[in-house]
Amino acid sequence: MDHDRLFKELLRTFFFEFIVLFLPDLAAYVDRDSIEFLDKEIFTDIASSERHEVDLVAKARFRGLGDRCFLIHLEDQATPQADFPFRMFGYFGLLHRQFRLPVYPVALFTYDQPMRPESGQYEVEFPGFTVVKFNFRVIQLNRLNWRDYLRNPNPVAAALMTKMRIAPEDRPRVKLECLRMLATLKLDRARTTLITTSMDSYLKLTAAEANEYNRELETIEPKEREEVMQLTNEWIEQGKIEGDLAGRRALLLRQLRHRLGSVPPEAVAEIEHLGGSLVDELGEAIFDFHDLNDVQSWLAARR
Repeated sequence: MDHDRLFKELLRTFFFEFIVLFLPDLAAYVDRDSIEFLDKEIFTDIASSERHEVDLVAKARFRGLGDRCFLIHLEDQATPQADFPFRMFGYFGLLHRQFRLPVYPVALFTYDQPMRPESGQYEVEFPGFTVVKFNFRVIQLNRLNWRDYLRNPNPVAAALMTKMRIAPEDRPRVKLECLRMLATLKLDRARTTLITTSMDSYLKLTAAEANEYNRELETIEPKEREEVMQLTNEWIEQGKIEGDLAGRRALLLRQLRHRLGSVPPEAVAEIEHLGGSLVDELGEAIFDFHDLNDVQSWLAARR
């Protein structure tokens, strides 16, 4: 799934949660039940005459103020752009003119580099006279510390911590903490899949990092560890990292040994010769195994 599609789906699905996490002052006066997304608005870029699609525009009522409405314009910027404040100002003017409603503009910067702070202002001024001072809210993920969101039970935090500022040695820990947080949220399958897809897209572990992840996973409480393993099927993720069927088989064996203590040599030999579809099937079945008899019965049924 490409970045643009993934972020738009994530933000639409968890729009109010996004506001609560990053814009609590705005969340305080948004009537959550009134939020509706407007059809895509396409405008001609004033600077380049190119046509652009506004990322996301939502209409909402002010809480406690009857039918008074306003717009929230959220623009996801995946690459640095020198004239971005000017573009935000242009979109503000066009949206304000078309809908005749107040517009709350928000820019979400999701690229990894550069890490310099982005401006949230566009100005037109003369000596002694300011014509325009336009402000928009800036959320720049690469300048946020993932640890500040560690204990925030918000699905958007679980999804976007992987895009925040992370020291290289913390990457396995961040992956695990995101999954632990997600396990506590008890979301439905579709929303859980959306978040895990986001996490996997932006924090793919190397083989060495995957090993460190497994070591850290073993240190958490058994019941929680089981929930994390069932939630993510981490063996699939790591199997993709290792890149071939042999790697996926080896990962399965490590998971079985972790879960059951040991695996008989004859069972190891069978697993090492399983085809791709059976490896996938065993990866799903592993969470229902209670002892080695379950493993042997599963293998026997597929000989």
